[in-house]
Amino acid sequence: MRRAVVLGTGAYLPERIMSNAEMESLVQTSDEWIRERTGITQRHIAAEGEFTSDLGTKAAQQAIKNAGIAPESIDLVILATTTPDETMPSTATKIQHRLGITGGAAFDINAACSGFVYAMTIANSFLVSGAANRVLVVGAETYSRILDWNDRTTCILFGDGAAAVVLEAQEDAGTSADRGVLFSQIHSDGQYTQLLATNGGVSSTMTSGKMFMVGKEIYRHAVSKMPAAVDEALAGVGLSHADVDWLVPHQANMRILSGVAQKLQISENKVIATVPVHANTSAASIPLALHAGNTDGRIKKGQLLACPALGAGLTWGCTLIRW
Repeated sequence: MRRAVVLGTGAYLPERIMSNAEMESLVQTSDEWIRERTGITQRHIAAEGEFTSDLGTKAAQQAIKNAGIAPESIDLVILATTTPDETMPSTATKIQHRLGITGGAAFDINAACSGFVYAMTIANSFLVSGAANRVLVVGAETYSRILDWNDRTTCILFGDGAAAVVLEAQEDAGTSADRGVLFSQIHSDGQYTQLLATNGGVSSTMTSGKMFMVGKEIYRHAVSKMPAAVDEALAGVGLSHADVDWLVPHQANMRILSGVAQKLQISENKVIATVPVHANTSAASIPLALHAGNTDGRIKKGQLLACPALGAGLTWGCTLIRW
């Protein structure tokens, strides 16, 4: 059967780094308080005039180079983002153009922090069905533009960044030993929309709005729904927790990462965590962690990766990848 195999990864983080010490001058908080409760030490902030499309394009260029392919061979560009450059056109089409891709299609999806898993699920469907042969999946965010910098419950948690993966359809035996995406499933439940949202939008207020979050409830849902999504994925291909080489979850904060690993009875030594150095970058967080593990040699060919996420909506899911 056809499998969606990862050919390459790429990432980009804005040059400006905002430390916890700088946060102390903005809101009533401290470096010690932030580290203790979130594990975050710093976050990257996009420069004035630096947009989501800029971050996404740079990450995509690196992924394409890493994959060793020509940009024009890509059939589809999917951008997961909550912070597009404009309401229209899609930011994906801008990235597509800057990469020199004139064929195929490009579109944005908005599933907030679950965006990458949603995008991977869509990409996998295109590749397995034969509707595409190569797909570029990008997660890119400029959350600094929708943060309330007077709200210490949210502004300390988020940062800007982008990462990308190139996927190619390859024929394999159709077993759990195959390389590529073995399982990818997504869910949502709109009764929880007000747990994590913005207070504005194009239709409602004609503004983008600012983010707000009910942190305790989001934590509760994250440490239950993300492990459940991993269990669903493993059961779908007849594998167990012991088969997972790396847990690469959405990088919300270290308490959630630890809670998810504990619930799954997976050692924290098997968790790839990059949230301490770039905070929560929403749809970019899982691919940033994948790129980190890919480039530093931790992730090796043939290893099994479980990538669960939970985001506003509420949305959640998991992608299971054999590297």
